[in-house]
Amino acid sequence: MALELQNAVIAAVRAALPEHDIIEEPATPPWLNRPGRADCGAAWPLVSDLYRELTGLELPEQMPPRERRHLDAVLVGPGGTSRILEVDEVQHFNPFRARVLAAYPPEVVTAFDREEWARLGREKTRLEGGGFARPCPPLFPGANGRHRQRAFRDALADLLPLQHRWAPTLRISHLEVGGWIHGSAAEGTMRDLLVRAKGLRTQ
Repeated sequence: MALELQNAVIAAVRAALPEHDIIEEPATPPWLNRPGRADCGAAWPLVSDLYRELTGLELPEQMPPRERRHLDAVLVGPGGTSRILEVDEVQHFNPFRARVLAAYPPEVVTAFDREEWARLGREKTRLEGGGFARPCPPLFPGANGRHRQRAFRDALADLLPLQHRWAPTLRISHLEVGGWIHGSAAEGTMRDLLVRAKGLRTQ
């Protein structure tokens, strides 16, 4: 179901932004695959604080080799500027993510309503269990490790592009598109969403 939603959203964005290239595989830039201190640049103190807030541990200056991640897609605009596109399903909204979002300084720019993302996370009282909550050592070894890891990785995808001259990260939630993404009007409705709610220019 999650992959079906992701594919439908990407297809609608592709149709709504015909002047953009969309890279799906491999989409993750090297500086986001296993970002350490050098990749984080000026965001390193904030990234370290967020990790400490989530785990109570100190973030190593180099990520363990097993750490890697996959982005949903990257948009490349007509001028060559790249932007991360992420489709956030239900598991991306939880109190850990809300705490991380609340710690972003005002100058951090995102192409999604982070106050709304944080509100949805705060209001979630029951976290997904099983594999969604498993420990993820070595960086997230405790209870709800996967939830904490997801919140941290989402933060990296929001913060690091600004250090590498990428456009602000675009996030589209399952709640924004659930009622129409599989319908015949998805292209036009997506175009309206990108302009009205995300502040993107479609031409």
